[in-house]
Amino acid sequence: MKRRVFLKVVGGAAGGYALSTTPILSGAQPPVNEPGDRVAGLPRRVLGRTGQKVSIVAFPGLALIHYDQDRCTAALHSAFERGVNYFDVAPAYGNGQCETRMGIGLQGLDRSRIFLACKTKKRDKEGARQELEQSLKLLKTDYFDLYQMHHLVTPQEVKQALGPGGAIETFLTAKQEGKVKYFGFSAHTTKGALEALKNYRFETAMFPINFVEFLNRGFGKEVLEAANQQGTAVVAIKPLSWGAWPEGMKRTREWWYRTVDDSREAELAMRFTLSQKGVVAGIPTSFLDLLDRAIEAAKVFRPIDAAGTEQLRKMAASCGSIFEREEQQVALNLPSSIPVHPDSPHEGCGGHLA
Repeated sequence: MKRRVFLKVVGGAAGGYALSTTPILSGAQPPVNEPGDRVAGLPRRVLGRTGQKVSIVAFPGLALIHYDQDRCTAALHSAFERGVNYFDVAPAYGNGQCETRMGIGLQGLDRSRIFLACKTKKRDKEGARQELEQSLKLLKTDYFDLYQMHHLVTPQEVKQALGPGGAIETFLTAKQEGKVKYFGFSAHTTKGALEALKNYRFETAMFPINFVEFLNRGFGKEVLEAANQQGTAVVAIKPLSWGAWPEGMKRTREWWYRTVDDSREAELAMRFTLSQKGVVAGIPTSFLDLLDRAIEAAKVFRPIDAAGTEQLRKMAASCGSIFEREEQQVALNLPSSIPVHPDSPHEGCGGHLA
């Protein structure tokens, strides 16, 4: 099957305004937080300055690492039929395995109704170009709606990616070629995210926004404030994280952090994340059953109230952070090669995992 049979280019490069390395610090309107249209009962919101309407739950491409191709294809089609139009993936997810499975699995769906997001962890121009072209090939597409700098950690690597010979040059060229529409980044550290927001007018910022980190230590607040000030849409990762596994607890899921598994508690967790100002969508932890819970929670979404927040505060009270060590590592300027989470698959693939 030819690529264009499945993924037909619609409109080429995105029009509108020209991106600039000059930060926009005032006068920008924050992304709309209220759900607008619904498709199959799943709300959609406007993704900031892109003007695109995306489902408030995105498909976590990393989930495809756990299943065979038939199951992956069925899951992708099922999510689409249930209103999901935002699909996220990256080369680091299984060293291209997830891209391959998503590319095959999306066959037969209408490309014009899909918002496809990919990433690169390369910081140099040539490396980013090679990874972009490989991702386009594996995903059997001619363009990405959103292309992101993956897992920015230190201010130094942000400067490298945005400097002469950096990945941003590939982004700009790809936009002119019609291969990329919008630019974004993902980060796990406050310093990394703020450095990116300060030095470039990205359309999206992907950052951990969840009840444990937010309520226990305010992690994410600075990034939300900066993104809202610039009108940058926030895509929340780890909305179903329940923090670090408590010592001695039997793990109910083979994953590097504990997740909220109960349907009612998952609904509360999603409500909390999706209620934060500027958060447009959330990407659930990378298991298909958790995606199902997130979709069901989103279909009955209503802003979090004081009672719900208090319940989550009690749930979070004794939970450890999964990001604090990485924050400290950056603050102390320690080598990024030092593993933060030795049991996390992202330590071996060079990019964060959802």
